[in-house]
Amino acid sequence: MNGVELFLLGRTLMKIGEEAMPTEGIGEQSTSVRTVLIVVSDVRGHPGTSVGEIVSRTGLPQSAVSAAVARLRAAGAVETMTDPADRRRLLIREAPQASERVTEVRAASIDDAVAAALGTDDPQAVGETVAALEALARRLIPKTLTRD
Repeated sequence: MNGVELFLLGRTLMKIGEEAMPTEGIGEQSTSVRTVLIVVSDVRGHPGTSVGEIVSRTGLPQSAVSAAVARLRAAGAVETMTDPADRRRLLIREAPQASERVTEVRAASIDDAVAAALGTDDPQAVGETVAALEALARRLIPKTLTRD
């Protein structure tokens, strides 16, 4: 595998992940699942951060980050508070308790999305692929960003 193939695999995995996210009952959203996941991942890695800091680290537009933070706050995934050093600025952190929506997203299975990507519903092929993805995640995803 070379760098291009690895990059393309990463894009494919992102699409599978997006497909696996439950969307029932959330209606139309102004931000993509990908943007929301990038923002929540950044907040988890940098508690007490601001929209501007997230913009700097992720390269996302300020409007997209603000919309993602609003969506995450509505879902109960993050909470915001006024920065005591600068009352014009909001600080964002992960909510201390997982909301019903966050619990639902974390519990969602990837099996159907993996089956669709593989083009088969063969339980053995899906199970082997999911097991390989879980092993890869254990090795590559920082512990601070995962929930055991």
